[in-house]
Amino acid sequence: MSTHTRRRSVPVVVGHDRTKVTVGGTSPIVVQSMTNTDTADVTGTVNQVMALARAGSELVRVTVNTEDAARAVPKIVDTLDKFGVRVPIIGDFHYNGHLLLKKYPDMARALAKYRINPGNVNLGKKHDDNFRVMIEAAVEYNRPVRIGVNWGSLDQSLLTKMMDENNWLPEPVDAKTVTLRAIVASAILSAQAAESYGLTRDKIILSAKVSGVQDLIRVYRMLAAECDYALHVGLTEAGLGSKGIVASTAGIGVLLQEGIGDTIRASLTPLPNGDRTDEVIVCQQILQALELRSFTPQVTACPGCGRTTSTFFQDMADQIQNYLRNQMPVWGAKYTGVEEMKVAVMGCVVNGPGESKHANLGISLPGTFEEPVAPVYVDGKLKCTLRGDHIVQEFMGMLDDYVARSYAEKSGEMVEA
Repeated sequence: MSTHTRRRSVPVVVGHDRTKVTVGGTSPIVVQSMTNTDTADVTGTVNQVMALARAGSELVRVTVNTEDAARAVPKIVDTLDKFGVRVPIIGDFHYNGHLLLKKYPDMARALAKYRINPGNVNLGKKHDDNFRVMIEAAVEYNRPVRIGVNWGSLDQSLLTKMMDENNWLPEPVDAKTVTLRAIVASAILSAQAAESYGLTRDKIILSAKVSGVQDLIRVYRMLAAECDYALHVGLTEAGLGSKGIVASTAGIGVLLQEGIGDTIRASLTPLPNGDRTDEVIVCQQILQALELRSFTPQVTACPGCGRTTSTFFQDMADQIQNYLRNQMPVWGAKYTGVEEMKVAVMGCVVNGPGESKHANLGISLPGTFEEPVAPVYVDGKLKCTLRGDHIVQEFMGMLDDYVARSYAEKSGEMVEA
């Protein structure tokens, strides 16, 4: 795993008993996601939370924007518990959170954490009162809070004040820089206010969401330099498809490599009828690519070229990758370290044998004009040669055998392959 230096932050415990997840400190970086269902729809929300949790989301946020949604939260948490899904549920509040937290104590108790946007807690004279009420609820129910500043809803009075102060300087900076500074100031001032209302530092997580990669990197570098609160990192409105995946990976990846970030989310816009769990898989892949955490065995596969005779090796790579992900709930519960296994599925002799030797288990399929056989390498050594119509099934069988022989059972000792 990576040995990069991680920023020191105050650890925050989210949830309790079986649902407990620690964010920050020396704990692993946590993967978070959010539902897009109407929270008042208990069945729909439960189903999506279960899917996100099964995919590997360690915290799941739900919108709490109406009284119907607030009434539904305890039912959602209770139903998840009955299904054995222990993932902590976070309540996302805007505008009326102070009213809902006060009126629905069962909802306030059922949630494991609250998310508050200081720019959306009613501007003006009531701003501090509404914010204070929400913080007091967190103190009363012993819940942590993420204070999430978003540049799409930044406190305009603070921004205007900082813009005016900048204009008075002999050498004013550009408006973008002032905006980023205002985001950081809003987060830290809000956290300080929360502490003044009784919320301790080990109950506070900060985030500073923007939608541009370079802006994200700049604002989190600034925020990380000014505080030791735990930080949630991610682009806001990352976008659709490859744009959202690439932008999230670029921004989050740079910050994590610099040791900044304790919990992450890829805020992807799903395609119509798309799979919401994609955002979980993207976060896992970011962490695994940076060697910060391991979640599932990784498949190395060549892109294909004029030397590859068909799409068979591509189909096989896809089947193997899906097989590994589907097997992980079983393997992960039984064996230690299997998530770090590396598998190679290559399409010709150029890099096939060499790449296969670098994997725990690798197969090199025949390319154009090559002999129609597929050598299989196990821990760098040629194990056997497969041929015929059942290569995929035979290779999967070898994977099963390798896992059973090479990884220690949870209560046993590791044996040699």
